[in-house]
Amino acid sequence: MDPRIREHAQVLADAIDLDTGDNLVIKAEPAADDLIVALYELAGDRGAHPVTLRTNRSGRAIRGYLRSADQAGVEFETPGHEQALVEEADCHVVIRANENVTEMDDVDSDTTAEYQQAHSPILNERLSDRWTLTQHPTPANAQLAEMSTEAYENFVYDAILKDWDEQEQFQSNMVDILEDGAEVRIVSGETTDVTMSIAGNHALNDTNVHNIPGGEVFTAPVPDSVEGEVLFDKPVYQNGREVLGARLVFEDGEVVEYDAEKNGEVLESILETDPGAKRLGELGIGMNRDIDQFTYNMLFDEKMGDTVHMAVGRAYEETVGEDNEQNQSAQHVDMIVDMSEDSRIEVDGEVVQKDGVFRFEDGFEG
Repeated sequence: MDPRIREHAQVLADAIDLDTGDNLVIKAEPAADDLIVALYELAGDRGAHPVTLRTNRSGRAIRGYLRSADQAGVEFETPGHEQALVEEADCHVVIRANENVTEMDDVDSDTTAEYQQAHSPILNERLSDRWTLTQHPTPANAQLAEMSTEAYENFVYDAILKDWDEQEQFQSNMVDILEDGAEVRIVSGETTDVTMSIAGNHALNDTNVHNIPGGEVFTAPVPDSVEGEVLFDKPVYQNGREVLGARLVFEDGEVVEYDAEKNGEVLESILETDPGAKRLGELGIGMNRDIDQFTYNMLFDEKMGDTVHMAVGRAYEETVGEDNEQNQSAQHVDMIVDMSEDSRIEVDGEVVQKDGVFRFEDGFEG
């Protein structure tokens, strides 16, 4: 086994504070078997109790189930036995590891959205526990990233196995700015100009806890405050399908107009899932500069330096202030804007990043 896999498992176990007596649920595909083995070894060392399930987002099994259910006209319900398992769990590790990144390409988008909506109580239960999400490098994910298998493995582990204390300190500068701020404006070229209130909400420093790798600072917009237009100039890769040139127009916090250059029906299925899917649940600022190329994997791409991302759908509870509304949805779909050129982030009218350079870095010219 590549020794980096056991290092990766150690990072995951530490992220969820795996301890004696913990009931651990691992969700993964067979391609991640080495990482699962390493986690089981650590569970044994620490006296925890692991169980592994297949994921419900990718893979041949879930494709077969959803296609068959669609043909049979099944109406999805929250599965009580899975919910009971999650309720009994203390901590969770979700591992992405594709054997075929387009496995879900021929599953109806509406069917996928309905299935996810039925599972939203299970997702909410998991998010209330100790959890983390990560990527195990596979040849399929390397191919999607247009990299060799070895190069992709190096890319993944360079982004994960790093000095997180130093990264956390760097990101804390942006946390302080957002915590003291009330209004954020994102401008990029002539295609994106959007404002939102973050007054009363919290900015979180994502390093190596819920997402492995971490590398962003994120908060939640006040749901009805978002105004303006955004062109997401990086692809959105959802359920094995690529959405290009997604454009959203917001009024009073809600998407009132949208289109895409490719696979607009996928964007439509996301936004029409439920009322909350037409509102923003997250604003994130990518700050992990070891992630230096787009790989069609949002776990990495949203952390990429010189980017911001906005997620339609559910807001994370911990980012929402006591007196503010938490946007609720079965969806949480991140979309990225490149901020490296002709772009700026303003907080309360002051430029805090210009063309990818932060106010607290050398070379900033505000």
